[in-house]
Amino acid sequence: MKAFAGALVAAVLASAAAAQVPYGPADTLAPGASVCPNGLCQPEALDGVFEALARAEARRGTEPVHILQIGDSHTAGDRITGKLRAALQARFGDGGRGVLPPGVPYDGYAPLQVEVATSGWTTMLAPLAGKAGYVRAGVGLSGVQAITVQPGSSLTFRRESLSPAFIRIGLCGDGPGRLQVAADDESWTVDFGEERCATLYAGGSPRQVELRALDEVLSLHDVRLTNIAPGVELSNLGVVGATIRDLAARDQRVVARELAAWRPALIILAFGANEGFDDRLDARAYEALLRGQITRLRRLAPAASLMILGAPDALRNGVVNGCSADGLRAPAPSLAVVRDVQRRVAADMGVAFWDWHGRMGGDCSADRLAMRGEPFMLRDRVHFSSAGADWIGGVLHADLMTAYEAWSARRGGGE
Repeated sequence: MKAFAGALVAAVLASAAAAQVPYGPADTLAPGASVCPNGLCQPEALDGVFEALARAEARRGTEPVHILQIGDSHTAGDRITGKLRAALQARFGDGGRGVLPPGVPYDGYAPLQVEVATSGWTTMLAPLAGKAGYVRAGVGLSGVQAITVQPGSSLTFRRESLSPAFIRIGLCGDGPGRLQVAADDESWTVDFGEERCATLYAGGSPRQVELRALDEVLSLHDVRLTNIAPGVELSNLGVVGATIRDLAARDQRVVARELAAWRPALIILAFGANEGFDDRLDARAYEALLRGQITRLRRLAPAASLMILGAPDALRNGVVNGCSADGLRAPAPSLAVVRDVQRRVAADMGVAFWDWHGRMGGDCSADRLAMRGEPFMLRDRVHFSSAGADWIGGVLHADLMTAYEAWSARRGGGE
């Protein structure tokens, strides 16, 4: 009995000691081998954003470095981008949350650093673009429109307790209707008129911003919530199921106004997974579309650096002799074609390319990551778990910082 009692006390003490250890993944996982040095091809394409980050690190200026990621569900979920945002802000300063869709685009929408609530507020998600292609009039880069047809309808953003205040509030919209914007005890009435984008500056340290429709019809394209300080803001604008064709479908007039107002230092294109599941993918047409969108973004945001996130590994169910542990899953055949096109276009056009597929472990890594004791992929072998998103977002951050340190060393380490 004494031996049992001693063992019980030892177990309780061990449990108490373990309870004091902060939670972390059960084990660390090194990134996979890459076709690019340190995961990143053409890092020189990022010199412009590295210059901006160096100024922020030196605490020079008042404008946050704006990083804008446009993509599919991996971007919409804000878990990978959330890790990248938090890591960059920890080093370079917290410049704010960035651009958000003007409402709740889908059930389960849960962006990091901010809570979103609506009352009588109508949000329309643009349908996915078909192969014939089209331009969705009045839809900007968020892929979402909020139509204020009911006076009194409201959209509310509340910042998390440790997030910076919503000092600068940016809005882009169209239509004759007016919005009442309230930031804690301050309020403004916004009439977009000919400008179509408005910027408001709040005093104090507001924790909440509420938009309330006053009259008539108004179409709101986006909401931007930032700080006024050196640092980083990272906007994640993703649509579930989207492809690069959906970016091409965004209204040119709205996109031009948004990019002029946002002035991103870096635009990240994070498409490719959905194209990879298209068994009839036309590689030449896809390449032409990708080149066209890079050209378009360079024309509309000439000061921005550009980076492509190569399509990640993702598995299809119902195959025979697949590479998964159960033999029933394998990568969609077009994914390799998509990555090849992305890498060639990036090299030819001077765009940075991050080898997501290699860094997560290569072919069938989605199955291996899903089979871990702490799964890094969901059962669908397409999307990352929260722990996996934190890991791969950390890998992306580390690869970017490796390139930043090399750039800093070449230029002499500082201003």
